[in-house]
Amino acid sequence: MTGVTGVRIEAIDLAAWAPQALDVQAVAFGLTPEEVMVRLHIVGRHAQQPGVIAFGAFSAGRLVGFGYGMPNRREHWWSTVIEPYLAARGYGGWLDGVFAVTELHVLPEFQGRGVGSALIRTLTGWSGLDRSILSAIDAETPARRLYRSLGYQDLARAVHFPNTERRYAVMGAPLPLRGAGGPGRVQSAPANSR
Repeated sequence: MTGVTGVRIEAIDLAAWAPQALDVQAVAFGLTPEEVMVRLHIVGRHAQQPGVIAFGAFSAGRLVGFGYGMPNRREHWWSTVIEPYLAARGYGGWLDGVFAVTELHVLPEFQGRGVGSALIRTLTGWSGLDRSILSAIDAETPARRLYRSLGYQDLARAVHFPNTERRYAVMGAPLPLRGAGGPGRVQSAPANSR
């Protein structure tokens, strides 16, 4: 991929790369070992979903970031949680015909270098859909600023997911994402897309 010095974006098999991806997420998101074990099972289930797409960011052969997502389905747990929040604001239609960015994480030492932007552009660019949706911690974080710079807007705020004290924002954007360039150049098509 061009544009991010020393980092290559390429398709990954989500199930095979799940342990390394969770190591990245643990550092980037501050997860405990117990939380990593729970999420490892979730990622394993996600890897089996129809249409899942996953990309990794590599530097010197090491995974330094990853992102994955899939076409959203109303019966997904995530959708059942956010649906009342979206419906209350008139955005219930955002659950249909949209690509859900499920996870996007970059190691701290690679943040601010365009890696996250390249990952999400590549991921959504391969989706084949016209819109993207995601959730992010409802605070002014670098991630929220990145998403806004790409065209994501708040659809719902103060969303409460079970088993967490943090509040989240649900954000949506038309595709392709806003900004210079398009999806990053990748080494190959997604290995696990269906």
